[in-house]
Amino acid sequence: MGLPQQQSVRLLHSFVAGQSFFLTQLAWHRRPDYFRRRFFASDPSPDRSSDSDSRQTPAAKSAAESLATESNSSEHTSPVSSSEHDEKKSQWGTAMPPGWEDDPDYNISKFNQLPHRHFGYNQHMIINEEFKEALRQVLWKFKAPIRYAFAYGSGVFPQSRTPPAILPPSPHTNPPEAVEKWQSTGQKSIDFIFGVSHTQHWHSLNLNEHRDHYSFLGSFGSGVVKYVQDNLGAGAYFHNYINVNGISIKYGVVNLDTLYRDLSDWNTLYLAGRLQKPVKILRDDPKIRLANQVNLISALRTALLMLPEKFTERDLYFGIAGLSYIGDPRMRFRAERPDKVYGIVDSQMTNFRQLYHPLVESLPNLQFNDSATSKAGWMGDPDVNANLVQDLDPKKRGNMVRRLPKSFRNKLYSDYRATFKLPPSEFNALVGGIKDDEDAFSRRFGNEFDKRIGTDKGISSAVKKVVMNTVMWPTVTQSFKGILTVGPLRSFRYVNEKRAKGRQKPVDPVPPSSKGHDGEND
Repeated sequence: MGLPQQQSVRLLHSFVAGQSFFLTQLAWHRRPDYFRRRFFASDPSPDRSSDSDSRQTPAAKSAAESLATESNSSEHTSPVSSSEHDEKKSQWGTAMPPGWEDDPDYNISKFNQLPHRHFGYNQHMIINEEFKEALRQVLWKFKAPIRYAFAYGSGVFPQSRTPPAILPPSPHTNPPEAVEKWQSTGQKSIDFIFGVSHTQHWHSLNLNEHRDHYSFLGSFGSGVVKYVQDNLGAGAYFHNYINVNGISIKYGVVNLDTLYRDLSDWNTLYLAGRLQKPVKILRDDPKIRLANQVNLISALRTALLMLPEKFTERDLYFGIAGLSYIGDPRMRFRAERPDKVYGIVDSQMTNFRQLYHPLVESLPNLQFNDSATSKAGWMGDPDVNANLVQDLDPKKRGNMVRRLPKSFRNKLYSDYRATFKLPPSEFNALVGGIKDDEDAFSRRFGNEFDKRIGTDKGISSAVKKVVMNTVMWPTVTQSFKGILTVGPLRSFRYVNEKRAKGRQKPVDPVPPSSKGHDGEND
């Protein structure tokens, strides 16, 4: 075959290959909705129809239909109607399966290994479908594998029911229309957390693709980046002021093992605290979903230990949302809005209710005591602030103390040893016999020491002190770590913006019953 003929054949092959690629891409982007919904069937989140209709129960079908209806709405402050909330209660699970937390199996890799089919659906907040897709498109701009991901903060959920008088300048360059509509009351940068399996490998791939996301630290290679992430601060590596798809984002990278430990043990509360508030999970992981459910019920118990016998929903959610801000230096040095915690709760009552209602129903020492909860649609009404009552029986209070996360509980034990002035021999006799490798039944019931702690009049202050000591050091070191991870200039810009927020006057007035739960006053 002559040279001209060979060149003609090569040109023909190149033309056919190019046309095939173009047609394939065209077919993919024009694919029917059926294939769009079912392509990633391994992530059975409640706002995605990943299973065939033949495998769905009637309750699940009804919930899925209501979710589909909701996704067409662009409402920001009240994303779910009252009737839809009641309809989805069967899917979320009004009560958790008995004994689910007594001996959780964290060695799982599939969603069907969770305690039941809809376990953890309460963690999946429902937002506008177009905005959710815009968030997911951000993830696709990273070739490095992201196993677990969620978006959070004021760019995703409102943190005030009162819109600003003057809209701040947009941080985005050319955002999708869905982002502009969702943030119609003020455009803000969107925060993400990426959970990864192998820290150094992930940063190696990301450095090759997005070197501009890194500070000078990236020049030393992925090994140094991994060391800084895993050994300094709370185990997260943040990138600020990154533009993806015309959207200004901040994303933090965390190893899944680090995230799991914080959710289950509360060794820093840096990551667990974020997931104690409503977030939008974009990629889920069964082990993390299980650990986060433990995190949520631990937050509920901790708040109960700080509350009186009778209180309101708002008091409860305010106590939970304020946990991660107790001891946070940003609150003490006015680097956050003074009314931030109240704004988060007051503008997201229905989201907090979705997150914690199944857990409230599962606790034997806590119940709603309000006629409003008997009315149809109350779950989706943001103006309902139902009354609750908890049983202060010493045995049940002791059980709550015993079921606190291990690392956090040990710190509380240590503090109460000094408070009760117990000699080492007596203290060891009280807690030395408690082992976390005992059978699930015995280790979930408090002993006399737990009961004494649970009924102590100073329990609220003692718990706040332990939370503060848990949160403060990781948060401080994580803040200084930002100088390395984002660079001095971006870090200085970030601090100035936070200081400006701290100088703002409170937008939402904090009611008297809610004061004292956030970090700035403790």
